Amino acid sequence: MQLQKGRSEDACVRPTTPKYPCDVTNTQNPSASPVHQPADPPSDALEGVTIGLDIGGTKTHGVRFEDGLPVADDSSGSSNVQNVTREQAAHNLADLFARIGGGRVDRVYAGSGGIDTDEDAAALAALIQPLVPEASVTVVHDSRLLLAAGRANTGVAVIAGTGSAAWGRNSDGGEARAGGWGYLLGDEGSGYWLGREAVRHSLRRMNQGLPIDQLTAALLASCGLDHPNKLIALFHSPDTGRRFWAQQARHVMEAAASGHRDSGALLDQAGKDLADLAGQVLGQLDIQGPVILGGGLGMNVAPVQESFRRNLEAKGITDVRVLDQEPVFGVLQLLAEPA
Repeated sequence: MQLQKGRSEDACVRPTTPKYPCDVTNTQNPSASPVHQPADPPSDALEGVTIGLDIGGTKTHGVRFEDGLPVADDSSGSSNVQNVTREQAAHNLADLFARIGGGRVDRVYAGSGGIDTDEDAAALAALIQPLVPEASVTVVHDSRLLLAAGRANTGVAVIAGTGSAAWGRNSDGGEARAGGWGYLLGDEGSGYWLGREAVRHSLRRMNQGLPIDQLTAALLASCGLDHPNKLIALFHSPDTGRRFWAQQARHVMEAAASGHRDSGALLDQAGKDLADLAGQVLGQLDIQGPVILGGGLGMNVAPVQESFRRNLEAKGITDVRVLDQEPVFGVLQLLAEPA
């Protein structure tokens, strides 16, 4: 059966070099293998109809699997209640399920950021269940999807998208995590962090009496402003939020690609911060890897990947991989794993 692609094609990814996403959250890796190819043949555990969900800060990516084979792939707005209201999350989920959730559905397996407690998981499941009343619903942290999509049962998954987090598991079944505290407390190395740092860079130059540079000029033009001082009010405005500032990270990438030194340093720091998250989890679990980097920023931005690898190698960690398929396809491995 031919895979049906919905309206989730990202018009922001342009066939230019270098290939940087204009929205660094959960954007498909242009160099990845086709995401509609499952990593392994379907098992008995995959019989029937499964809806897999990867819920990020920008969008909800859903795939309908029938007997382990993907037959429909679509996206809607975010349904992560840390980023949108419960009403908006419910609306976005209903929109997505109207396109891929019709007819029989046996199970829904969802990975989402912000799933830190059983109560968090139950709250998201309560939004999904009315859309598929006869189906079982499982909710996990989205880093678990990423590790499975990297074809690993043990190791550390690092998400670098709108936010950032690391999660891992060892062969004894022990689990650990680092980061994932949200944008007010953490999200180092994420798209939001890069966007915020671009603003801080611009304001520091203003305070130092330095002229507007390439990064600041691009940021001001994108925001429709004519002076760096106006960035302060816009940053704190209710009209902007995590997604808006994460999208501004593209200006850091573009400036770095053209040789802007401070932008290059920000990408290098992002990779280091993400490697530090991975190192914290590796230490807690007493393992050496693998470490799998995913998320729109992690999968698409080569300087961040290079810094990530280099900083982990300095810690003696050499089994470092970049995710080569969308995280939602990790659902297949998670369902096939022994209970």
